[in-house]
Amino acid sequence: MKNNEQFDVLSTKSEKAGIAGLLESQLRRFRTLGFVLLLSPIALIYVLCMGLAFSPGVMLFQWVQETTSHSHIVIKGISLGLSMALGWVMYGLSIIFIVPTMNKLLPLKLAPHRASWYSLSVVPWYYHNALTYLVRYTFLDFITPTPLNILFFKMMGMKIGKGSMINTSNISDPCLIEIGDYVTIGGSATMMAHYGMKGILIIDKLVIKDKATIGLKASLFGDVIVGSGATVRPNDVLLPKTRVPDREQEAA
Repeated sequence: MKNNEQFDVLSTKSEKAGIAGLLESQLRRFRTLGFVLLLSPIALIYVLCMGLAFSPGVMLFQWVQETTSHSHIVIKGISLGLSMALGWVMYGLSIIFIVPTMNKLLPLKLAPHRASWYSLSVVPWYYHNALTYLVRYTFLDFITPTPLNILFFKMMGMKIGKGSMINTSNISDPCLIEIGDYVTIGGSATMMAHYGMKGILIIDKLVIKDKATIGLKASLFGDVIVGSGATVRPNDVLLPKTRVPDREQEAA
């Protein structure tokens, strides 16, 4: 990523060559329509992921419905209600595996870079976060903090060391976040490996080293490094390019 690279964010011409350049130029010329066309497959991906995740619950509900078809209305109602509730839990346990699988299958890989918002290179960023948010806004809060939310973020590409605890679901760009060993992420902290400025999207890694502590509701952006043993206080905001130094461990 070239830090000194300049962009004309109002330009409708692409710097790329060939078909990619032609496509990107059309995207910048017809911005709304272009992004609708490029991102509309996300809706189909949502339908596929959610449909597969709901399937076990639907099958359970149908089985209970058939089994209790001749039962008393009270027994039938309770049985169907319990099957619906269990079906929702089955959805959640399914979606945390289905979404990372879809993320791996998509031929779109997110990497640190900077570009105009209206560039082909930012499309993987949209897709990766769209998949992350599907789980975040439908189930993730209910398994935070547990080993299951750690497992989900690992499957989405986040590097997480041993003994670390993540007590938040407010996470974007998990594949570009690195967390060391014995790190504690406080409740409702926000972490994202990107930021925007002057019409440009900058995507860069967020690194939290061993034994660091991130306080309640702190906010961390891309291009931030938190040193080993350091503490970020509750509600602190670490802007891009912030470097929190290592903290020497006190002698026992």
